Amino acid sequence: MNELTPLADRFLKACQAREILAATAESCTGGMIIAHLTDIAGSSAVVDRGFVTYSNEAKMDMLGVKAATLEAFGAVSSETALEMAAGALAHSRAAIALAVTGIAGPDGGSAEKPVGLVWFGLALKDQPAISAHRIFDNRGRDFIRRETVRHALEMGLKALAG
Repeated sequence: MNELTPLADRFLKACQAREILAATAESCTGGMIIAHLTDIAGSSAVVDRGFVTYSNEAKMDMLGVKAATLEAFGAVSSETALEMAAGALAHSRAAIALAVTGIAGPDGGSAEKPVGLVWFGLALKDQPAISAHRIFDNRGRDFIRRETVRHALEMGLKALAG
């Protein structure tokens, strides 16, 4: 158990209360969100699948992210996060999908897209997908990835409560 386990458990219970399945589409976290969910006994009742789409090719092949989107906006963008979330729903049995794409560092940042920038996508079945971004303090790769997991689960909880 770690500090994110209670949050992951609350997310699973919220999905269970709504009788829906969840999916994730992860880039910068490399599967950490789905790992935190499936670390909890009984998660198979609500977790459908997790897509780890680290490369642009994986985003296109597994989630249907358009090449034009990646070319115009880049992998770390609102547009890509939205397409990732929508693609996770379309390619699963889930009714909620959490998507993340960002720059966890230590390299890869720019003035426009600094290390710590993460775009989040959230899709609920029969509703338009939403996106949000955060710029986490550059306190190391582990910190950025952990905070990304936290924020994604919090977004999911907020969406399920609404």
